[in-house]
Amino acid sequence: MNFSALLPLVVMLVQLWPCSLSAKNHSIQNADQSFAAVRRVKRSWLWEPLFAMEEQISLVPVYIGQLKSDLDKQDGNLKYVLTGEGAGSIFIIDEYNGKIYVTQKLDREKKPFYTLRAQAINRSTQLPVEPESEFIIKVRDVNDHKPQFLDGPYVATVPEMSPEGTSVIQVTATDGDDPSYGNNARLLYGLIQGQPYFSVEPKTGVIRMASQMDRETKDQYLVIIQAKDMVGQPGAFSATATVTINLSDINDNPPKFQQRLYYMSVSEEAPVGTTVGKVFAEDSDIGENAAMNYSIEGDSSDVFDIITNDETQEGIILLKKRVDYESKRRYSIQAKVVNKYIDERFLKEEPFEDKTIVKINVEDADEPPVFTSENYVMEIFEEAMSGSLVGVVTARDPDDDDSPVRYSIIQSTHLKRLFSINEHNGTIITTKPLDREIASWHNITVTATETRNPEKISETKVHVQVLDVNDNAPEFPKYYETFVCENAVSGQLIQSISAVDQDDSVEDPHFYFSLVQQDVNNSHFTVKDNQDNTAGIFTGKSGFKRQEQVFFYLPISIRDNGTPPLTSTSTLTVTVCDCDTEVNTFYCRYGAFMYSLGLSTEALVAVLACILILL
Repeated sequence: MNFSALLPLVVMLVQLWPCSLSAKNHSIQNADQSFAAVRRVKRSWLWEPLFAMEEQISLVPVYIGQLKSDLDKQDGNLKYVLTGEGAGSIFIIDEYNGKIYVTQKLDREKKPFYTLRAQAINRSTQLPVEPESEFIIKVRDVNDHKPQFLDGPYVATVPEMSPEGTSVIQVTATDGDDPSYGNNARLLYGLIQGQPYFSVEPKTGVIRMASQMDRETKDQYLVIIQAKDMVGQPGAFSATATVTINLSDINDNPPKFQQRLYYMSVSEEAPVGTTVGKVFAEDSDIGENAAMNYSIEGDSSDVFDIITNDETQEGIILLKKRVDYESKRRYSIQAKVVNKYIDERFLKEEPFEDKTIVKINVEDADEPPVFTSENYVMEIFEEAMSGSLVGVVTARDPDDDDSPVRYSIIQSTHLKRLFSINEHNGTIITTKPLDREIASWHNITVTATETRNPEKISETKVHVQVLDVNDNAPEFPKYYETFVCENAVSGQLIQSISAVDQDDSVEDPHFYFSLVQQDVNNSHFTVKDNQDNTAGIFTGKSGFKRQEQVFFYLPISIRDNGTPPLTSTSTLTVTVCDCDTEVNTFYCRYGAFMYSLGLSTEALVAVLACILILL
């Protein structure tokens, strides 16, 4: 290092007066003369401020200052003694005149000052003529340290299109020199690389935007910052740091379709959900700023749909409804794309959307025959004779060549035994009479096949309802167990009856009840029709005797209201029971059972008593 070019730095000597001296024994001449010699009124040390310059290299000791007592007559009678930090090694004193020298190179950054003590001794008496006093030698700084960027390299991110003056990042350098002395540690920041896009504040190191920048043009900049000490004066040290500045994206670009017109095609055989084609809009932005939604405008939105592939940002056009070449052969749809997330700051410049036209041609295909209805419902009365007409199904080839169609039934052999179809005209007839009580509905699957291309087959469902005819007479719904007491009175109700009919009447069924008068015994009972599909059995006399007759068999006539009306006769068995007027079903039931075994009433009573005892 060439120290001849450095400004000399000096170490100030600061005297610390002994505590034994009173303030009244001292006098400070003038505040403006603080660095001048300080004299005591009576006797005192005399010295000038002492400094030592750091980094000074010399083959001989370097004079830095002098200590002197006001009692020194310059006759060599006084001896000056130096003690403290570095005394005798770093610092030496001429014991005759008090001159102090530095013998070694000093480093202020390691030790900025030294504390020493001085004493003047009478050589004759070896007694001190001045009290021992403490003073400081300050090491004066030289510019021997370069600035340093301790936190580099730096990386910063700022949104694109940020206005001029936007703060990006602050970089700070440090300098090991003395900040309190001169300009050695005073730093000045400047740009070596980065103009005209960025600027830096000279005193703070804050980097700012100098102009608006577009990420889509360039998304990264390398800025080189320089820090100079000594406020940039000649001979100053400097250091540089690299700052990588990335521009983050904002949504300042609308999506744009790659083409103004797209051509696509779809087969009329394509099922719903088929991908017809793809459109793509470019967006110079990235991430969510480039996210977009596609849509279809106009009447074609009921035939076609469009969805967005979030990964590729493509618009996928799908078939929403089947197309028919014979009905419509081409479509023209308008597709629209819009950004999902819009920055309102840029809406005034242009709309963040775009539109394109997609022309779709429908391709002809050999289609299977088409039935005039997806489901047919037919009716036929039960018991209709074989060969009766059930109905007709119709299908035609939708293609231009209109191929003839052949019909057939593909259901089970059971249905084939009941129905047949004319393969040329689709007429369905019965092959045997149908019984509604066995099956009221028959479901048939009919196929239509092109004669020119047997692979083209269509199916339809035919539901045949068998209509009811009155072919079942009404009857009792169950067996009636009827008893009458021996002491029953005339006109007493002994049984309520009803009826059922297996036929399916279109109107509400109605049944009529009456008693068939076949013999004189029937006069013992009467039947009263309640006009609500029920009837009551009443006694026609008072008193019955089991010894004379135990069972009465009543023929009951039941007639329905069908067309034609049908009548049946059901027999109601009435058993005479040994009771007063109220029937005990349990007692009467066992009485009838014993009677059938030939047991007398007494035996019956005995058996019943045993049963009751056991119970």
